[in-house]
Amino acid sequence: MISLARRIFFVCSLAVSSLPALAQDLPPLSHRVTGGDTEYTVQRGDSLTAIGARFGVPPRLVAQQNDLHFNTSRIKPGQRLHIQHSHIVPASLDDGILVNLPQSMLFNFSQGTLVSAYPVGLGKPSWPTPQGEFRIVNRQANKPWLVPKSIQEEMRREGKIVQEEVSPGPDNPLGKHWLGLNLWGYGIHGTIAPASVYHFQSHGCIRLHPDDIAEFFDQVRIGTQGRLIYQPVLLAVIEDGRILLEVHRDIYKKGIDPARTVRDLAEANGLSQSIDWPKVDAVIAAQDGLAEEVGHLPGNGSKGQP
Repeated sequence: MISLARRIFFVCSLAVSSLPALAQDLPPLSHRVTGGDTEYTVQRGDSLTAIGARFGVPPRLVAQQNDLHFNTSRIKPGQRLHIQHSHIVPASLDDGILVNLPQSMLFNFSQGTLVSAYPVGLGKPSWPTPQGEFRIVNRQANKPWLVPKSIQEEMRREGKIVQEEVSPGPDNPLGKHWLGLNLWGYGIHGTIAPASVYHFQSHGCIRLHPDDIAEFFDQVRIGTQGRLIYQPVLLAVIEDGRILLEVHRDIYKKGIDPARTVRDLAEANGLSQSIDWPKVDAVIAAQDGLAEEVGHLPGNGSKGQP
């Protein structure tokens, strides 16, 4: 399978703030979109949910993109699927890790260049992943899981066997790679449940697919800086003049109005007259989480897919 890190292409884009879109409040132009179109061969044990998690696409969209019925269609090993998985990069860093929580995507930068991008699993709404700055303070392979008291208490409430420590191996939910953050108790790690990536099911930690964390682990060192942001709405202008919109659920209930956000951003950047507003309404209603074309600047080249 082709790694998302190797399927990055660069185009001009505009990241979106969840704040009212006054010009001085907007983040800088991003210049990047990640993902694209991939032909994927179904492997033994695959499901639409697992494939969607691998690429950062809701499983019902994987079904829709391939004329399958999500609830009744069965996929088979060797079957070829088309996966469209374009995402707007919300902001650029000179160096470090950017995680956009509602987008469920992690972006890694080095010297201003986007090195890699991965779908991630994040904290459930009742146990959200925090926002803010962080740095990597621990880098460890095959780390035992020292179960926090809060999770032990949850195990007790749910009638499960209460564990204080889980040794490395097939039952360790951290997987084989751990990157500890200076935010106490939080880390970026693998998982023994790859289908849980691109979902909000963790106790706040950031999960990557085992193949992705193995690749990412080699890119990161102790002291690497990072930022956890919350931008469910992203608007982009790419180099051929297309205007793209990506909308995600306000998963942590921050009260963000996507329609207001898009309109404020469009007005602040002189895009209002170039946007197809019924298309914007459709993207907002669907909240599919992929970059969709919603307009085109005059005097540019032909239209195409993100």
